[in-house]
Amino acid sequence: MSKEQTARIRNITLSILFALGIILCAISLGAELIGIDLTPGFGMVQMFQLLLGITFLTIAVFVYLKQHRPNGTPRSLQADIAVRLAATGLVFAYVTGLSDLIGIGTHVQPSFERPFVGPLQLGGLALGVLSIIVGLLLYYTSRGARNSSSMEFLVNNGNGKKEG
Repeated sequence: MSKEQTARIRNITLSILFALGIILCAISLGAELIGIDLTPGFGMVQMFQLLLGITFLTIAVFVYLKQHRPNGTPRSLQADIAVRLAATGLVFAYVTGLSDLIGIGTHVQPSFERPFVGPLQLGGLALGVLSIIVGLLLYYTSRGARNSSSMEFLVNNGNGKKEG
């Protein structure tokens, strides 16, 4: 397979992943507006759709960023940390989003008709998404073909010299 065919397949896959991610997130968040919500509130199917959409978007953005790096450049420690941070954010989002399903979320009580997405779940989901975004930003700012990271100013004294 030639490089052009590989690049075309990668671009098509990227487009499909990105479009699926946007569609799944939009459907899950707007199910009530569209009129396809089967249960009152935000149900488990909607949560799973949202989490799959976030996963597809995360994978698509990482593949896009990797695609735009020069071939043969070594991955930096910052890029490795970024990938792991985003993956940890995804795991955290799944655990908090599906906590009702695994038995640690808001349970049915006499005053509630069924489990619901509570403030702790929303906070955990937001924290997971924030971790994914920070991971993506770290990956984006890690060195590609440059000799140093664009975040090197954090370890420099502001004058280009490393503190010793």
